[in-house]
Amino acid sequence: MNEGRIGQLKQFLEEDPQDHFSRYALALEYKESIPEEAIRHFEKLREINPNYTALYYHLAETYLEIDALEQAKVIYEAGLQILERSTDAHALKELRNAYQNFMFDYE
Repeated sequence: MNEGRIGQLKQFLEEDPQDHFSRYALALEYKESIPEEAIRHFEKLREINPNYTALYYHLAETYLEIDALEQAKVIYEAGLQILERSTDAHALKELRNAYQNFMFDYE
């Protein structure tokens, strides 16, 4: 966790709470050390822009890190629905693989 980067991202969000990239980057900064804070920022981003497709993989993965399996499943499935309507074939393939691994490991 880079405190300087976190401070800068928080400042960006104070200036523009709708800044999708800064919120995503802040969530990634928190992901390893404070997963609950990462989830809070990922979920806020999902609320602001549900079509920000990169968040679904990381949000589901973060839920898995805290053993919130049902929430992870919901996020995987929501992300797949959105990605199936997008043109981002790479992200769709990545999320499908992650979801299949999740289903194999936890269902």
